[in-house]
Amino acid sequence: MSDLSQIDQITERVERLLVRYEELLRTNGLLSQQIEALTHERDSLKSRLGAARARVDALLDRLPAEPGNGTVKPAFKTALDQEAK
Repeated sequence: MSDLSQIDQITERVERLLVRYEELLRTNGLLSQQIEALTHERDSLKSRLGAARARVDALLDRLPAEPGNGTVKPAFKTALDQEAK
């Protein structure tokens, strides 16, 4: 009878492990979806930021030059400016 009890205990543990495994698979799937959504959102925000920077730079180019300088300095450095260094 002891062997049967031990087999029952092992069977119960294996079943619990299988349930836990299925839970982890579902959780992993949800996390993967969140990562994909956040990656898409980040890429969209980067694109919008780049477009906004381009519009600001275009507006700065249209401003009259500072007296005695001849050029207008951008209010902030773009990613391209930083990569050039």
